[in-house]
Amino acid sequence: MASSDRNVCTLCYDDGTSTEAVTWCTECEVFLCTDCEKHHKRSRTSKEHKTISSTEYHKLPQFMLDISSQCKDHKKKFELYCSFHACPCCVTCITDKHQKCQEMKPLSDIIKQVKSSAFVQLLEKDLKNVKENFEEIIKCLNSRIEISNSHKQKAAEEIRSMRKSIDDYLNKIEKDILDDLESKQSNIKSEINTLLQQLTQRANEISQLESEFSKMTQYATELQMYVGLREIEKATSQAAKYIEDLISGNEFEEINLNLNISSELESILKDVKSFGDIYINTRPCTLELKAGRKDQAQNLVLTIPRIEQIKPSMLKKLAIPEDILSMNIRACRLLPDGKYLIIDNQFYTGHLLLFSNAGMFLKEVVAFNGCSFDTCILRNNTVAVTLGLEKQIAFVEIEKNNIIRTIHFSHVCDAIASDGQMLVISSMEKSTLVNLTDESHTILEGVVADRVALFNESIYGTLYKAKQVNCYTSTGEPLWTFQHQDIVSPRELALDKNGFVYIASRGNNSIVVVSPDGKTLKTILSEADGIKHPYAIDINRETGIMIVSSHIRDHCEEDLYQTAFVYKI
Repeated sequence: MASSDRNVCTLCYDDGTSTEAVTWCTECEVFLCTDCEKHHKRSRTSKEHKTISSTEYHKLPQFMLDISSQCKDHKKKFELYCSFHACPCCVTCITDKHQKCQEMKPLSDIIKQVKSSAFVQLLEKDLKNVKENFEEIIKCLNSRIEISNSHKQKAAEEIRSMRKSIDDYLNKIEKDILDDLESKQSNIKSEINTLLQQLTQRANEISQLESEFSKMTQYATELQMYVGLREIEKATSQAAKYIEDLISGNEFEEINLNLNISSELESILKDVKSFGDIYINTRPCTLELKAGRKDQAQNLVLTIPRIEQIKPSMLKKLAIPEDILSMNIRACRLLPDGKYLIIDNQFYTGHLLLFSNAGMFLKEVVAFNGCSFDTCILRNNTVAVTLGLEKQIAFVEIEKNNIIRTIHFSHVCDAIASDGQMLVISSMEKSTLVNLTDESHTILEGVVADRVALFNESIYGTLYKAKQVNCYTSTGEPLWTFQHQDIVSPRELALDKNGFVYIASRGNNSIVVVSPDGKTLKTILSEADGIKHPYAIDINRETGIMIVSSHIRDHCEEDLYQTAFVYKI
């Protein structure tokens, strides 16, 4: 600008005076005082120029105040616009930097009615959407802080509750052993006191004889002395015999109270290294943001691998004990702590089995009266299990090995899936969607599936006889159906973090993957990889770990038995 002070008239400043500016000419890019503004409006070359008050001018953002209509390099007015470089140009710029640029347009055509253009409206909408997105994100993160504080408080209460339970139990068993100690010591003390009384009585009798013996020797006659000696001898012999009997009867054996601390109690100090584990469990973001225009968001789109790039690598197989080799696996689940959960269903009885991170059998969590076909994780140590023809699902606490409660439904409960907010229970008749917040039920008449999965508020299901995979909205409207010759008698299915659908294709001994749009397929595991009659499959979307059930025959075994393979995808 001509003046370093934007509140001073530029023309007057050039003449060496400082007059307060009242307007700004948008074309001349100068400040004008009242007098200069009058001359400016009378001049033929500038009377059509648009002016604004200096106050309004200073309301513009700082980066706009630095925008000039003149080229900084050549000090000439911008008259053209280079579409290739997306910048305004002066006449000299054409011969200087834009000789080869062919898409030169008059700048006046480019900026004509720019304020009323659709671009301004779109940009205004984009700014509004981005602002609302930031507000929504900030609101969501503040909510997460509150939820985190709530989780912290709840965890602290559980810790204190567990500590109190431990303290109460230790106080009880401490009282029991102290009472036992008091009782035993009281018995010992009572027996000793009884003996002391007897000994004291005998000692007093001897003391009295000793006193009488001295008097007898002084005053008794010979006859009295003779008879008295006989009596004293008899009393002394009886006392000596009494002492000998006490000694021979082990009455004087030393009695000591000793304590043996329970080995289980001592193991607490040696084996228990911590009160528990605090770990962070995440789940997919459910934040709903307003989408920006595609041409602005291309750099923000996450790169999703192609289906051809999916290649699982074998990590381990579960070690099945001999006494449960006959198990019939119907579901496999990967727990948040890395352990494995198996549904074994046979002889009209379901068994929920737990395996360690290393794949070793730990315990039977619970057994069900009736068939149980599927399970899903609700919280860290709680799972839901379907009880088929009973038309029920059971909530089970894994650590406590017990069924918390059951919920009844209007249809058979074949399969179940959860995303932490919703619970879907499917059958070949219809399905039910359960809101885990208030446990309200919504019947989905159009959703029928042998096995079911949830991902990004969409429902995925397999149809065994129809040899197909279906995708529905959370309200039950169909999105796509996929059939392929490589999908034969599909059973369980699972989805990875990118939305690829992994299916246990039992009929042709393979694991296949369907693209998120339900259009392409790839076989990633086959009989050549040891897959035989796969039924169950699960994926931990955070770690990329996949578990698949399969029949297997070891060299030392004549018959097939079932186990599960663990892969990294």
